[in-house]
Amino acid sequence: MSTVQTLADPADVMLRLLAPEGKQNPYPLYEEMRAHGPLVDLNGAHVFATGYAECARALREPAMLSTDAAVQDRKMPGWREHSSWRWLTRNMLFANDPDHERYRRFFGNAFAARSVEAYRPLVERLAAEAVEHVAVLGAGCASVDLVPEFSFRFAADVIGELLGIPADDRRRMRGIIGDITTALDPIGDLSELDRGDGGMDRLAEYTAELVAQRRAAPGTDLTSAFVRARDEGGELTEEELIANLMLLTVAATEAPQDLLSNMVRLALEHPAHGARLRDDPSAAPGFVDETLRYDPAVQALNRVAAHDMDYFGMKIAKGTPVTLLIAAANRDPRRFPDPAVFDPSRSGDQPLTLSGGGHYCLGAALARMSAETVVPMLLRRFPALELAGTPTFRDQLVQRGHATLPVVTG
Repeated sequence: MSTVQTLADPADVMLRLLAPEGKQNPYPLYEEMRAHGPLVDLNGAHVFATGYAECARALREPAMLSTDAAVQDRKMPGWREHSSWRWLTRNMLFANDPDHERYRRFFGNAFAARSVEAYRPLVERLAAEAVEHVAVLGAGCASVDLVPEFSFRFAADVIGELLGIPADDRRRMRGIIGDITTALDPIGDLSELDRGDGGMDRLAEYTAELVAQRRAAPGTDLTSAFVRARDEGGELTEEELIANLMLLTVAATEAPQDLLSNMVRLALEHPAHGARLRDDPSAAPGFVDETLRYDPAVQALNRVAAHDMDYFGMKIAKGTPVTLLIAAANRDPRRFPDPAVFDPSRSGDQPLTLSGGGHYCLGAALARMSAETVVPMLLRRFPALELAGTPTFRDQLVQRGHATLPVVTG
């Protein structure tokens, strides 16, 4: 006798994704959503995309708008009372053209591939310092939590050195940056933005002071260069300069931190792949790509339909929110054979974690080079590195990453 499988209600799946248990391991829930198809319509009120092709096109589709101020006015009445989103809507991540293109043009050259290659000696020096820090803490088989002591420390040092943020200040930013990223998760009540508001207020005050210092006494760092370009060209307002410097600080710390932690954990969970990453420099790019695909730091991105459209055969009305479940798209079996298998030898991975089109991650080249440098260096220094407990994840979905990653160096 055959049985009929009952599909889980998509709205219920999303509620479970946003629960603490779902955030710890969202992947089975993505498959429950995928069972409804690559595009899932919640009665015209919201669309969820689980398919690779559907998400990839949305990332490049001008009519799929990012959450700028005008979009947020429709989606979240009252948001202007919250500093987290007031600042977010002034940066390039949450902007649409022409503002988005203007921001990218202003900041882009500093993070182009040719510029990033010039940063390699700095990245290699900071990587060696990060690994030595782990060695000191792990002496005598002491347990080390790699999230604050390796992943965050290294990521914050790289962007901190480039922006001219003093080392002592970088160490104090972990909690601030963590608070800010909570504002990116879906909320049921505007009071849930309070934590993000507090973090954003502190970072805004700090960044404004840094800009003032560099204007009075310029250095060789990127902040000084950006301040000088703004003052000479007038292409950005002062608030836009500060907002995008804040974005660089947060985005170039939190997402790389999560990439590094995921790479180390996956190397330890898959010893054969980890050994190749340790011993074969040519293995690093594939390992980075597969980590970005298999367990991405950015799990979802939001878009809004600019007008009525026919999208892969689905009618989507103007103003409809469209959530791109990037982590689900990265495991779409139509695009990736055996998508639940971690396989760094895949060819042509092209995960969507770093976005696409005009919104492709500005810091992608820097993040890749940094990860390809520091994680193999850690594994070479500690060939007997192993987990010292069960890793945990933060209580966040959109910007998902490790809360703890305890290891012993052997």
